[in-house]
Amino acid sequence: MRHYTRIYYTLLSVLALAAICSPISAQAKEGDVETLWRLLDYIAVDYPGAVDKGKVINEAEFSEMAEFSGTVVDGLAKLPLKSGRAGLIAKGNELNTAIDNKASPEVVARQARLLATELLRSYPVPLAPKTAPNVQIGKQLYAQNCASCHGMSGNGQGPDARQIDPAPIAFTDVERARERSLFALYQVIGQGLDGTAMQSFADLPARDRWDMAAYTGSFAFKEASKGQKLWQTHAAIRALFPDLSALASMTPANLGKQIGPEKADAVMAFLRKNPEVIGTTASSTGSLALSRTKLKESLAAYQAGRKDEAESLALSAYLDGFEPLEPGLAARDPSLLKAIERAMAHVRAAIGDSLPVAEVESRISALDGLFLEAEAALDADQASQASAFVGAFTILLREGLEALLIVVAMIAFLRKAERPEVMPYVHGGWIGALLVGGATWFAATYLIGISGASRELTEGFGSLFAAVILLFVGLWMHGKSRADEWQRYIGETMSKALSRGSAWFLFGLAFIVVYREVFETILFFAALWTADNGMTILAGSGAAILLLSVIAWAMLRYSRKLPIGRFFAYSSALMIVLTVILTGKGIAALQEAGLMSVTPLPDFPQIAMLGIFPAVQPLIAQVLVIAIIAAGYWYNVRLKNMQG
Repeated sequence: MRHYTRIYYTLLSVLALAAICSPISAQAKEGDVETLWRLLDYIAVDYPGAVDKGKVINEAEFSEMAEFSGTVVDGLAKLPLKSGRAGLIAKGNELNTAIDNKASPEVVARQARLLATELLRSYPVPLAPKTAPNVQIGKQLYAQNCASCHGMSGNGQGPDARQIDPAPIAFTDVERARERSLFALYQVIGQGLDGTAMQSFADLPARDRWDMAAYTGSFAFKEASKGQKLWQTHAAIRALFPDLSALASMTPANLGKQIGPEKADAVMAFLRKNPEVIGTTASSTGSLALSRTKLKESLAAYQAGRKDEAESLALSAYLDGFEPLEPGLAARDPSLLKAIERAMAHVRAAIGDSLPVAEVESRISALDGLFLEAEAALDADQASQASAFVGAFTILLREGLEALLIVVAMIAFLRKAERPEVMPYVHGGWIGALLVGGATWFAATYLIGISGASRELTEGFGSLFAAVILLFVGLWMHGKSRADEWQRYIGETMSKALSRGSAWFLFGLAFIVVYREVFETILFFAALWTADNGMTILAGSGAAILLLSVIAWAMLRYSRKLPIGRFFAYSSALMIVLTVILTGKGIAALQEAGLMSVTPLPDFPQIAMLGIFPAVQPLIAQVLVIAIIAAGYWYNVRLKNMQG
């Protein structure tokens, strides 16, 4: 057992190190990308103040533009290696050359905007707030932090403006405001502006910075009532803003190219004063518009020969557009959910396998009908109290059963071993997982947005890690399934095997298997919860908890009556079955996160509860695990025979 414990601790250490290091590196990369994007946006907006008709009209401004473009090229070269990085560096050098040659503002702005767009395609960062900005709160924050320099009306003539060089920006400057997106304003608020008196407000929560961005972005545009009429009467305009990401990234100038400058100014005046009309996320409206948009862009990229970009967009169509809707659809039409998941996997597989464009287009077209069915099922009128109850009940029962089986088996094992002093470690593990789960719920609701990729990666790696541990535990239990072997083990090594180190291992195992399920359940419930069905979801959850409690009581009561040999045989079988199930689920989750390729098996059944998915990779992994189990069982039997 001590040998197994060393292996367990090694695995636990690796998992902990990955959990600690991964977010840090991800944040560092995100910050670098945001800085480069901000510099490019600044070049596009401010270069006209440096050059006019091929001549420098402001030496200081021109030097700044040259410095910023050089910084962009250097920064691009330091980004993590990806297939598109070389192209970004090339475009950065082109921008640098254009500025050195005093190219026209139109050319430089176009190159800077194009490079900024390509940068975000290759290195995606969050472009939108989790919830619609609150303009009234933004107004209060602006008065507290910005009005002294920029003025209460945003005209750049606040009480302290005369003491500042260069002068504060006038947010009422329409020409300048047309080139600024809300995301650009959010970036400047968060990071400040080098070489100016504009300080960083990174200490403010992200939500407050988005509120300020929405308010400051509305100063230049006045005809909100006209914009409201355009918004309400033109479906084509509403289609341009399927979500907050579209509002945050759209500049009035780009909108003007599509609907005309005057209409664009009016629409932006309305939307920036009333961002809540767009909604928060796809899951709030039951709309799959984002998925459709991403798939359309994916097809266009594939037709143009940009395979990597097409794969990334197809994956985004699932993770960002469809995955947030899964909980609601799972509660109302599980078979439709499976059909859409399979169809979207087929699209990604077709792109990955470089199939003809016509085949990719056909697979994307097949999703249109499924999306319409999903939107009908997710319509608010369809969300009955009964479906909310059943959804909450089945989700909690399904997610809780796996963790319950493992924790109860651990408790029963300690009872059989007569080691009650170790029991608090197991209870501490699952209780700690519930507490951390509560913190996760709070963070996901009020502080951060948990992306589809993060969710799938957490589930995937958590499943595989638990599967490895259960494989060792199951084989160990099988080796002790004979009563005489167990008695010998008790007499020789039990006091050492259940040492303090092993007790902490049991704590870690209980924590991991329970938190994995709690994490998944929280995200499902967060997506299902509305003001009207909260009590119904709680009732469904309560019913599931009651049933899980009955199952736990029955298992513990029955395990006490089992002979020790049979108990270990049954427990070993349970661990082995869960190992195979978690292996399939883990591989499938990593595929959905885009970390592994997908080779679909169109006619193969999908039984998610058993970890069976219609793809080659999870099935191969499960077959390999079964082979390892068979070899372990054979070794245990052979060892018993040799020992007589």
